[in-house]
Amino acid sequence: MSRLPRAIFLMGPTASGKTGAAVYLQSKSSVEIISVDSALVFKDMNIGTAKPDAATLEFAPHHLIDIIEPTNAYSAANFRSDALRLMADITSRGKIPLLVGGTMLYFKALEGGLSGLPEANQDMRSKLDAEAAQIGWPAMHAKLAVLDPETALRLMPNDMQRIQRALEVYEITGETMSALFKKQTSEALPYKALKIALIPSDRKVLHARIEARFEQMLATGFVDEVKALLLKYPSLTAESTGMRCVGYRQALEHLNGDYNLAELRDRGIFATRQLAKRQLTWLRGMDDVTELDCLNPQLNELVFNEINQFIRE
Repeated sequence: MSRLPRAIFLMGPTASGKTGAAVYLQSKSSVEIISVDSALVFKDMNIGTAKPDAATLEFAPHHLIDIIEPTNAYSAANFRSDALRLMADITSRGKIPLLVGGTMLYFKALEGGLSGLPEANQDMRSKLDAEAAQIGWPAMHAKLAVLDPETALRLMPNDMQRIQRALEVYEITGETMSALFKKQTSEALPYKALKIALIPSDRKVLHARIEARFEQMLATGFVDEVKALLLKYPSLTAESTGMRCVGYRQALEHLNGDYNLAELRDRGIFATRQLAKRQLTWLRGMDDVTELDCLNPQLNELVFNEINQFIRE
């Protein structure tokens, strides 16, 4: 194990300070950043994804940001393939891959592979979307709870993207997602990884951060960003992969006249808090994780110290 090249996972819920810590590490150590975020892969989606600004990316470039259009799909399998290729290149140049983000399924795929899961099937997704349009996503969640209670238990009734994927997997394979996860052949990551999780000591403070950030997004033109996306990508709909990112579906519904700006604010904040809850649930289930309080004023230094010790081992 000690002869394996090193890699660092910097994980945490939304608004936990991952980007700030990553940029600090870039300035202090020989790391190169790979984004582990299913929203940041999309071009032209900047405000609602809290994408690092141009100045930050110039100082600390991130791989796997702005790589596809919001009408296209990007899977966990795609991420694993891209990440392993980038990690090999970074290592060959004498640097350490620093994987930063909150998409826990991507981290899981990178560590163990997802060979047992089928590729997305657009016909099946359209069929499930049509059924959901008739009975609603909470009812689809109830259907999943009968077929795959283990997966349904970790999903919220309105988490349409993950509910759809779990039902899609069952319809295509005849097996549940939870069963396939357990059956898959492990593909060991060819790196010695330090896994750091930024966990809030006070969930209420994290919620306040989420609220403030979403309000800032609205103040800096989030709704206008979604309008511009609809103009640039005429085929974009609520079912497009990019528009399933937290906040974007709510903004679309607002633009469709479903509710006013105040309700968009409330729904967006609620959806983001639910995302953070799911991320923390994933993190609690991971092994060999070093937890650091993301509310600590010296967070960046704490992360640096952990990484510095890891590099010197």
